[in-house]
Amino acid sequence: MPCYEIDGVRPVVHPTAYVHPTAVLIGDVIVGPRCYIGPLASLRGDFGRLIVEEGANVQDTCVMHGFPGTDTVVEPDGHIGHGAVLHGCRVGRNALVGMNAVVMDNAVIGESSIVAACAFIKAGLEIPPRSLVAGVPAKIVRPLTEQEIAWKGEGTETYQELALRSFATMKEVEPHAEPEADRPRVNVKAALPLVERKKQSGQ
Repeated sequence: MPCYEIDGVRPVVHPTAYVHPTAVLIGDVIVGPRCYIGPLASLRGDFGRLIVEEGANVQDTCVMHGFPGTDTVVEPDGHIGHGAVLHGCRVGRNALVGMNAVVMDNAVIGESSIVAACAFIKAGLEIPPRSLVAGVPAKIVRPLTEQEIAWKGEGTETYQELALRSFATMKEVEPHAEPEADRPRVNVKAALPLVERKKQSGQ
């Protein structure tokens, strides 16, 4: 992985955390145990400190950054979807920030909350625990059900397993010129999108 020291401060990555080789870590970045940092993620600790705590994932093309003297934090089991931007904020334990959402400075996402895809969380906004948040600017839609929180947890477990799978089997290769006969599929247990889960449960 491209990893850069700046002003004498270099990133810290726990040995059990998987960081994709194309992700970039700069300066004051701390990645905890069992984390997953996806392809092309940019964690720029060149101003403020960035902390990704145990079991959290920061997916492909996400950006983490913050002002000097601040901490941008993803607490344990936090789940940061593709393309999301976190700037000087705190994402609570077991919370999810959806794809392409933006969370601004001094915002706090409460424990086990879900921020919908493409939502914009204004600076300083504090989201209570176990809330569904959506919109531009984002507003609290309703409390989450126990079932929805459980579904979110399953998604995060999938990324914790992905870290293990990546350590075990991911490698850089030359592509095949043609699909092989009886081409295998990626070997992973079934993971359903939330919309499919809701259909199955009659919601």
